[in-house]
Amino acid sequence: MDEAPTEAATIFDLVVGASSIYAGSWLEGAGAVYAENQALRWIADLAGLPAEAGGCFVSGGSAGNLSALVAGRDQAAQARAEAGLDRPRRWRMAASAEAHSSIASTAKVMDIEVIDVPTDDRGRLTGPALAATLATVERDHPDGLDGVFAVVATGGTTNAGMIDDLEGVADEAAQRGLWFHVDGAYGGAALAAPSVRAQFRGIERADSLVVDPHKWLFTPFDCAALLYRQPEVARRAHTQHAAYLEVMQERRVVDAQEWDPSDFAYHLTRRARGLPLWFSLATHGTDAYRQAIEATLTTARETAQLITKLDHVELVLEPMLSVVMFRRTGWSAQDHRDWSDRALADGLTLTVPSAWHGETVLRFCIVNPRTSIDDITEILDTMR
Repeated sequence: MDEAPTEAATIFDLVVGASSIYAGSWLEGAGAVYAENQALRWIADLAGLPAEAGGCFVSGGSAGNLSALVAGRDQAAQARAEAGLDRPRRWRMAASAEAHSSIASTAKVMDIEVIDVPTDDRGRLTGPALAATLATVERDHPDGLDGVFAVVATGGTTNAGMIDDLEGVADEAAQRGLWFHVDGAYGGAALAAPSVRAQFRGIERADSLVVDPHKWLFTPFDCAALLYRQPEVARRAHTQHAAYLEVMQERRVVDAQEWDPSDFAYHLTRRARGLPLWFSLATHGTDAYRQAIEATLTTARETAQLITKLDHVELVLEPMLSVVMFRRTGWSAQDHRDWSDRALADGLTLTVPSAWHGETVLRFCIVNPRTSIDDITEILDTMR
């Protein structure tokens, strides 16, 4: 299903582009940065992060994941240096196979190793599985757990919409002294929905969190919220130093209220990409966001119920969020692809094949509150 930026967010995205504000520093874009930080605070409060939490808006979840894990590694490196320890032979982090593809890309960019943690039958990373995997690595790897600095959990997997066992993972991360990063790029918006908020228990313990408003918070591309429990850790990792930049750092020493978004990710130049979300929130209010997200969740549940009642399709997984994974009974992988191509050519839907445990399946990702169960019924009827 297509995404649905609000009219207010779309119009203000035009304002952001036309005004061409440099929003990398407080000195050059204080008003824009102040407003962006209000939107970030709303997301931080939904997650239960402490009052001192903060960060910036980046282009997407990939940029957010990379920046967060760079900060996590920098903190680990600082701790090693203070303890008089040398750099490890290889930095490593733990994640599951269901983690977003950007995690593997991040590992490649950072030249670090990923420890693969098996998931449960719903594709969730759990605390016990993480503990067992790390215990095995500690016993069998030549370096033990030396260099393991982070674990990545997912608050709504892209493929199946599953929320990892965030509380269990947080427990193990705390016990091992690991940076706990939560990729909530898709699913983090559901923190605004009371009906599913309990499923995110443990997210409040994250060291870093990514939520993409351009996915399920009705904002145009490109907009991702990157938050840190302790922003100073990120600032130490990301602040760039050059003669022409020192004036910004000197001003911040004098006025601690100044907030330079360029300090919290690998970027320097940035547009005020968080302003469309801020303006839409100011226009519609947070209750409207809660209602819109609950509407998509309701449609997802109704879709799952409908599929279980139909003879020609089968539900693969009971949805946790707004992704509904299903298959057409008796169809081959090619049949699924052919139907998807026809439906797209007819202008009916962009519902593309995916895979689950080696099998070709289809998935609805419902993030538009205007999508109705009647729309879903019309789509499913074409598969008879």
